[in-house]
Amino acid sequence: MTNPLVEAYANALRAMEGSAPKGLLRRAQVEAEDIVPEPDVSEARLREHLEASDQDDRLRVALTLNMGRWGNAPVEGNPWTAGTRANSAERRELIIELLKIEAETASAFSVHFPLAKGDGTTVIAGPWEPWYTMEVQRDRDFYWGHYIEYLRTRRNWGAQAITTLDTATTHIVERLVNPSRAKAGQTKGLVVGYVQSGKTANFTGVIAKAIDAGYRLIIVMTGTTNLLREQTQRRLDMELVGRENILRGVDESDPGAAQIIDYLDDDDDWNNDRFVRHGVRPSEVGKPDIHRMTTQRRDYRRLQQGLPALEFERRDRTKQLWHPDNLFTSDARLIIVKKNTSVLNNLVKDLKNNADKLDDIPTLIIDDESDQASVNTTDPRKWKEEQKKRTAINQHLSNLLHILPRAQYVGYTATPFANVFVDPSDDEDIFPKDYLISLERPEGYMGADDFHDLDLAIPDSEKTFANSKEKAHVRLVGKQADEDDEAEEDDLQDALDSFVLAGAIKLYREAHGAKPFKHHTMLVHEAMRKAAHKTRSESIQDLWNVSGYLSGGASERLRQLFLDDFAPVTAALDLGHAMPASFDDLVPHLGVAARQIAPNGNPVLVINSDKDIEQENLDFDKRPVWRILVGGNSLARGFTVEGLTVTYYSRNVGHSEALMQMGRWFGFRPGYRDLVRLFVTRKVRDAFEAACRDEEEFRRELRQYATMVDGRPLITPKDIQPQVMRHGGLRPTAPNKMYNARLVERRTRTKEPSSGYPNLDDQSALSHNIDACRPLLKAAKHHTSLKAGRTFEALTGTVTHKEMIDVLSELKWAKDDTFTADLAWIASLPEDIVDQWHIVLPQQKTGRRISIEGVGEFTVHGRKVEKENRIRGNSESAHRKALDDLADKTPTSGCAILYPVMDKDRPDVEVDDDGYPIGVVMALMLQLPDAAVPDDRKPLVYKVQIPEKPYYALVDEPSKP
Repeated sequence: MTNPLVEAYANALRAMEGSAPKGLLRRAQVEAEDIVPEPDVSEARLREHLEASDQDDRLRVALTLNMGRWGNAPVEGNPWTAGTRANSAERRELIIELLKIEAETASAFSVHFPLAKGDGTTVIAGPWEPWYTMEVQRDRDFYWGHYIEYLRTRRNWGAQAITTLDTATTHIVERLVNPSRAKAGQTKGLVVGYVQSGKTANFTGVIAKAIDAGYRLIIVMTGTTNLLREQTQRRLDMELVGRENILRGVDESDPGAAQIIDYLDDDDDWNNDRFVRHGVRPSEVGKPDIHRMTTQRRDYRRLQQGLPALEFERRDRTKQLWHPDNLFTSDARLIIVKKNTSVLNNLVKDLKNNADKLDDIPTLIIDDESDQASVNTTDPRKWKEEQKKRTAINQHLSNLLHILPRAQYVGYTATPFANVFVDPSDDEDIFPKDYLISLERPEGYMGADDFHDLDLAIPDSEKTFANSKEKAHVRLVGKQADEDDEAEEDDLQDALDSFVLAGAIKLYREAHGAKPFKHHTMLVHEAMRKAAHKTRSESIQDLWNVSGYLSGGASERLRQLFLDDFAPVTAALDLGHAMPASFDDLVPHLGVAARQIAPNGNPVLVINSDKDIEQENLDFDKRPVWRILVGGNSLARGFTVEGLTVTYYSRNVGHSEALMQMGRWFGFRPGYRDLVRLFVTRKVRDAFEAACRDEEEFRRELRQYATMVDGRPLITPKDIQPQVMRHGGLRPTAPNKMYNARLVERRTRTKEPSSGYPNLDDQSALSHNIDACRPLLKAAKHHTSLKAGRTFEALTGTVTHKEMIDVLSELKWAKDDTFTADLAWIASLPEDIVDQWHIVLPQQKTGRRISIEGVGEFTVHGRKVEKENRIRGNSESAHRKALDDLADKTPTSGCAILYPVMDKDRPDVEVDDDGYPIGVVMALMLQLPDAAVPDDRKPLVYKVQIPEKPYYALVDEPSKP
């Protein structure tokens, strides 16, 4: 298919955006007639093109977006859906019918655009006024359309990735207040992503859609460092603002232009035309220009005599700015600031001195890393009556929200726990009262489960590069990798060797057709103090000088590392990346890699605020960076370390949120994820794994609570607050306080209290639970082979619903209320909902076993011991999947996986004087029938503890009797 015909189909699809699907071929024929004479736009040619095209093909992207939007369209407000459920087979049949395509084309669509399983975004929200309709998106599309075209052509995003971004950003924008609504209103929301997972792309898309829809003041608050603010400014300038808005009529050839335009000097992307182009100054075609109030070089400063720059154009001075007659002919202002007291103070003062009526300005505030600095961390006990004391940044945020009544606040974070513990009764604070949105893990992302075996319980002795991601990517440091040992110089040598070897492999791949690897970096993160950074950089320099990378002295070390580590890992992961058949094929690239890493003999860049260190600045945008980076906070939260391949991390962090934010090794590693290595101490590794599990539990719980009825969730973010407190390892902002709500029923289908079991020191409670589970152990007497991806042996059986309730009622937990709300719901279910329970005890072929008197012998599964000397008894995905195919399972059957678990590092099972195995926890995973989902679709039921206090009030925790 020739390009004009691709244009014809793409234009036909664009004409249908925001409306019902209509005859595709006929509309493509009409569009084609304006492009070429006697066009051939037959469906046969369309099918040929789809078969031959890549995921980033323009027509494939357009079809994926439209099919996704039609499939996701709510019934309400879209009569063409004829009541068909979103993303159902009936909806797809209707879309095919309305498109009037041939059966063969419909079959091709089912292959290339499979029926979506549902939106992967998790939404917890209160009621909102629907206004951001498909028609609005179609009629006001400008910056969003250019942004996704940029992602497709310049960043090589595929159709599915763009569709996912479109859906996720719509979830956010539709919950903002209609910018042209007469009545002012604010919303506050929180978007939870993953560390280094592309949150910037998401909020860039939100800004693009918001400007298209009518928001005219955009304030982006980045982290607390200049590095992060400058990185965010450039990213938005490059991908959203575009050349025309940056130049604003300035002639690039003018000798003085470089003093005005910050990218003219030496920016490769600007000079090579990689900044987005809109094709015209937006205002010339009736679209809003974007005025930058900050630049890459300059954070926000007082405007002084330039205050008119913040004043908005109004075509009709008799009407307010928000009125459609003014709003859609005015330009947008973009301000990107770091969270700094003086900077935000300047902004607030300028806004107050502005001639515009602030009540009239539709404003969007994006708070990146919103759990850093933004949250009020003052002690409530020190507040004066009716006057809350605030931290500095929180006070500025409160001021902004106060003076801008049309401001919409959207916080972004990967660690949301501080945000959800903000006091919801404080109207001027940032509690996400309107919505909490958890983003789907993006395709191609390397996250926690790529470095930790979160769902793998096989013994360490059986782990291989193929079945253990931790074994493939993580290298423990310290003498014999003992927990209390400090990292040693030999460990650093191994990390340096891995970095050089990985660089050579990247060069080999470039020579064999891979796209160039512009950046190749190693991060050394051991301390926050600047003096320590300088000392460590000098020791790395000294070690580099004697490592023999250019003299041949490193040859045997690198050869052995290639044979024992890199070659077998790449083969085991089987990602399709080029790899030399022998080390000798790699030798020509080793010297080149070493010289690129240390072009002047020094491979290190120190990244901190110490101005006494004379060296080049870290700038991923202006030049390739092949270096070892040593730093602290500047390289921590939010900042993207491009090309990061090797990380050497041995610094301890006090709490899980800070720990997770240090995970710079999470992210996208296209073409080299098999080369990524993480060097950490055992203690740091275990702390990261525990934090990752806590985060995944939180997300899993959110997914259960995001119940939708008629397209709307039934619980609000305030319901999450007392719920989060029950997660192991999480710490609320004020430990001696709790919200005035007691959870009495948790009405979810899946129950896995993995962190709630008794402490391993409490042997009496552990023995009690073994006795309590005897009915389940006795029932599981049938030897069964189960298969879900892999085959495993299990002991299975059934018990009645009453017998299961009796067992659950007897169990002891770490805290009195760990399982109370779950048990209350399960016990209330009648037998016509659940009448029996299938019991599954997965068995291992080898390993430790326990014998329980009067019952029999069973496998013991190994788990790590976490803080507070407690084991997290999490289930495995293969075992969970096998529940779907159990024999004799009926619609009224519940399922329970039972795991006797113990410390994986204990070699043997010992028994106490009464014959009970020491340190064995009876862990459960419960799955209720589908019919157990409550009729009122309300997953959480709370009881107000002090009736005269509001449901959400902060009150002292009642004393226990």
